[in-house]
Amino acid sequence: MTNSISNFLSPSDVLLDFRAPDKLSLLRDLARHAAPSTGLSSDVIVTELMKREQLGSTGMGGGVAIPHARYLGLKKPFGLVARLRPAMDFEAIDNLPVDLVFVLLVPAAAEGDHLNMLAAVSRRMRSREVTQKLRVIQDPNIFYRLITAEPEKR
Repeated sequence: MTNSISNFLSPSDVLLDFRAPDKLSLLRDLARHAAPSTGLSSDVIVTELMKREQLGSTGMGGGVAIPHARYLGLKKPFGLVARLRPAMDFEAIDNLPVDLVFVLLVPAAAEGDHLNMLAAVSRRMRSREVTQKLRVIQDPNIFYRLITAEPEKR
C-alpha cells in the first residue's frame, strides 16, 4: 500500500532539531538532503517546492507544514521530516510558527497516489497526540516509528 508513510519515508530521513533562518533556506537545506536519495538536483527540488508555496503556503496549522511537489524523472516517492528548533514563520493558515515539516516529493505520473500519500501524511500530522509526542522525542528511531505507525481503526 503506497500511502503507508513507511513506504516513502526512511529512518535516515528524520532530522531532529534542524535549524534554518527562513523558509527558503529551510527548503534549500532539505532539498540538499533529499537530492542524493532522489536522483534529482537540489535546485530542481527547491524550485518545484517554492512554486507550490507560491500557490499558497503548505503550512496547515498547528505548527505543521507539508511542502510537496511532483517531479518528472523521479522514480519513486520520497519523504523527509524535520523538527525545527526554533520554530519559524511559514505563512501557515493559522499564522502560527511551524516546527514540524514533512517534505513529500512524488513522481509526476503518480496522480492519484500523490493525493493518497499527502492525505496519509496530513492525517498523521493533524493528530495533536502524535505531534505533541514528535515535539519531545529525542531518539530519531522512536520519532520514525511514531510517524510511520498506522493509525488505529476506530
